[in-house]
Amino acid sequence: MKRERALQVVLVVVGLFYCFWGYLLFDDLWHARWLTEHNDVMPMFLSLNTALGPCLLLAVKQPSRHRLMIGYGAWSSLAHGFTMTIMSAQAAAHGIHRRDSPQDIVIFVAIGVALLALLPAKQASPAGAPISEPRFAER
Repeated sequence: MKRERALQVVLVVVGLFYCFWGYLLFDDLWHARWLTEHNDVMPMFLSLNTALGPCLLLAVKQPSRHRLMIGYGAWSSLAHGFTMTIMSAQAAAHGIHRRDSPQDIVIFVAIGVALLALLPAKQASPAGAPISEPRFAER
């Protein structure tokens, strides 16, 4: 029970963190900073994680039913941390220091590890249970 409560706390914190990025995205687009700073990747990245925020917040109520979404949040955070690690190493090799390094790497790796460590166990289906057909929304 403590593990599920810890996961719920992490989901709320990370979900709100990603939802806040909606403000950063809006501000970036409103003032066309991506255009003046020649950084067209940032709004796209912000939009992906902004959309992930509410999904993680929805998973708080029943985390075991939202394993896939929590797993996606974890693996996408780890992928981001890994990508930023490579970019930081390449920048350092060229004598350039990335503005947000290493804070962004540590934050995203911590998010990914926390979500994976607290990921609910997969629910075992009863032995010999037939595979049911997918249920579609009924009208």
